[in-house]
Amino acid sequence: QVQVVESGGGLVQAGESLRLSCAASGSIFSLMGWYRQAPGKQRELVATITIGGSTRYADSVKGRFTISSDNAKKTVYLQMNSLKPEDTAVYYCNAVTMFGGNAAWGQGTQVTVSS
Repeated sequence: QVQVVESGGGLVQAGESLRLSCAASGSIFSLMGWYRQAPGKQRELVATITIGGSTRYADSVKGRFTISSDNAKKTVYLQMNSLKPEDTAVYYCNAVTMFGGNAAWGQGTQVTVSS
């Protein structure tokens, strides 16, 4: 059974940093990533990383956020620096299985950035 568990959210002030972690289990994953959803808005991509290490970022976070992974631990991290109030959202981790291409979501972790 595939499981995805996020951790590391919290309340910070603008300009501060947070690191999110996501641990996946139950399969081999070809792609993992972070998405976020702010109140009243659609869920949007933040950053993704392939099993080969290729990364992709939303324009709004380029230069501030860094996604990384530990393939042995099936864990991805999102280092968020220079946080802004507009980064406030629930952050969700997504993992796509290598065989079958099935996507699994975590329960989400709240990130709140105060001005």
